[in-house]
Amino acid sequence: MFKSVWAVGAGFITVVLLSVGTDLMLEAAGVFPPISQQELFVTWMLVLALFYRSVYSVAGGFVTSMLAPSKPRRHVLALAAVGFAAGIAGVFAGWNLSAHWYPIALAVTGPFFVMIGGRLRTRSRAETDF
Repeated sequence: MFKSVWAVGAGFITVVLLSVGTDLMLEAAGVFPPISQQELFVTWMLVLALFYRSVYSVAGGFVTSMLAPSKPRRHVLALAAVGFAAGIAGVFAGWNLSAHWYPIALAVTGPFFVMIGGRLRTRSRAETDF
């Protein structure tokens, strides 16, 4: 049971750390405005953030599938469900922080990209659980 929780948690942590880390690096580089000036986010910034967060969701699904002790598909589905729930919470929490399409897009596309990452891992290992 611990290994299963760890597999899903590690995938989630992968997505969160990579996403927040990239946000902070882009802010430090002056590409994104400071968090206190979020009203300055423009469409191209949100598209960029959606792009790299999608890539990181694929990585999270891959990590979860890699660490799953058995039946990687179930673990990746669990990560997708956790990510979707977090995405829905993000829609409500971030409703007034950016354009409305952005948090909705994160919530809707996140599980899809997580599944792609899980599929990439199992496909490379020729596992039949996916």
